[in-house]
Amino acid sequence: MVKKSIIIVFVSILLAACGREQQYTALPVNANVVILGDSLTYGSGAGRGEDYASILAINTRWNVINAGVPGNTSANGLARLPELFADHDTGEQIIDLLIVELGGNDFLKKVPEVETASNLKAILKQAKAKGIQTVLLAIPEFSPVGAAFGNLSDHSLYATLAEETETPLVEEVFTEVLARNSLKADPIHPNADGYRMVEANLRNALLKLGFLKLK
Repeated sequence: MVKKSIIIVFVSILLAACGREQQYTALPVNANVVILGDSLTYGSGAGRGEDYASILAINTRWNVINAGVPGNTSANGLARLPELFADHDTGEQIIDLLIVELGGNDFLKKVPEVETASNLKAILKQAKAKGIQTVLLAIPEFSPVGAAFGNLSDHSLYATLAEETETPLVEEVFTEVLARNSLKADPIHPNADGYRMVEANLRNALLKLGFLKLK
């Protein structure tokens, strides 16, 4: 009887742990997905059509809008929101999912972390207020030495922000790529092979979260 009770408790703990990873509603073919980012989203370091947003569009059949602008900080991204949301607000083109990839330039420019967190939180809050689902992409903590020796880790800001805003977080996507010289065009940008890996890892994460269905 005691052994049976222990098994029941163990199974209950496992089920509770599994339940923490929320499953979201799968997006249909031709869903509108906007990726708000900087040069990492734009595709700097690779050729036309080799950015991860373009590859994601092909592999998911979603309408993926690459809203990556090289050099953009979190403040720049926040300032661009009204323009990005204009068609959504009128109903002309509803945004089904907003993926946010920002913060790398903040780290490079030594923007105070509290300011970066505030900007990212505002972006997520504004999107949620409009009924837009959101996903946050973690960016590595800036470390020239770590990049040179293949020892990078996601900035802790993202895990904290994801928890505070109840936003699904995709981790290690850029960290894994930028830690390997063979996948980089320069110290801070992937090459074509790197972007393919970024897309594959992002797509797998979206699949696990439930945004994407297996074909």
